[in-house]
Order: sequence, then structure tokens, then C-alpha cells
Amino acid sequence: MFYETARGHGLPHDPFKAIVTPRPVGWITAMSAKGEVNLSPYSFFNAVSEKPAMVAFSSSGRKDALTFIEETKEFVCNLATYDLREQMNATSAPLPRGVNEMEHAGLAAAPSRLVKPPRVAASPAALECRWVQTVPLVPLEGGEPSYYLVVGQVVGIHIDDRFIVDGLVDTAAMRPIARSGYRDYFVATPETRFAMTRPGAGGG
Repeated sequence: MFYETARGHGLPHDPFKAIVTPRPVGWITAMSAKGEVNLSPYSFFNAVSEKPAMVAFSSSGRKDALTFIEETKEFVCNLATYDLREQMNATSAPLPRGVNEMEHAGLAAAPSRLVKPPRVAASPAALECRWVQTVPLVPLEGGEPSYYLVVGQVVGIHIDDRFIVDGLVDTAAMRPIARSGYRDYFVATPETRFAMTRPGAGGG
């Protein structure tokens, strides 16, 4: 099939997110100027730069995480894993502003080193970030944006030492989960891992 996105697909559900997949889950901790903590998962998330290290996530509307980040200029990206899948899902609940999703999901907080928002203690990796900019994603036809892209620079990284093997991070052993379309997720495992070397490139 082929369809023009402006005209619709005629299917029971939008296939777009089932095609651009799997997408890492940005499990974002933010803190307001008043000290309120927000923890929420974002399926439009990824690393976008290495030098300097930067990440970005896209928020549907100006949700609490986006508002808090712009207030304090800081946030944390926690790695969402298979073992934490139920807690991650619980933090997506539409709770009132000021309600701590971390506590709602029964998650313990751990202090960050360089930023104020806490990280998820049980997560095997976390990226401490400082806000760089928010980009309104204005559609070609103009009008008000529905989504806002939040870009942050990574200033500190936490890694559980259990997952550092021979100087390399064993990502598959952490079993990170990724979002697909509909209600589907994928999980990375050692069994599904494979390696390839780019032509003319080293092994990094």
C-alpha cells in the first residue's frame, strides 16, 4: 500500500510508529523550580550527538516534564529496562501536576551528581543533562505545533558496574526496552545481539 499522510491510511491504527521502530524510551526525570519531581516515559527519544554528547526527546504538548525542564534547565534520562517495564508504564499515568510519578510507581530515587533532578535508583544507567533548547515542531502547512523537541547536553553518566565487562558496557545484559507502534515493545537481549564493522572504520 501507499498513502499520503495528509489524506490518511484507512487502517484501524496509524502505522507510522510501527515502522519507525524500535525507538529507545526516554525515561525523563525533571524537577520544577518549586522542587516538584516528574518522571515520565517518552517514545520519541534518542541520542543526537556524540561530541558533545546530546540527547533529545519530543513532547506532545507542553507537559510537566517540558515545563519543569525549562524552569530549572536540567533533567535526567534513566534507562528503561525489561525488569522495570511495569514501573515505567505506571509513570505514564496522567497524574495531576505536582504528584511524584516516581513515588506513584513505587520507585526509589537516587541523588544525581551534577543536576538537581533525581535518578531512578534501580535503573542500571542514567544520563544527567542540562537543557540546551526547545524546538517547536511547526508543520509545513503552518499553525501551532503539536510537539516540542527538547535537546539536552549530557554532563554526567551513571553506569552500574555490574554491566561493565572488559571495559565495555554490556548493553544487552541490561535488557533495555524500546517502543514500537500500538501497545508493542521490544527488548534487547544477548541472544539478539550481533556485530558488524563499517567499511573503513574501527571497532568502536
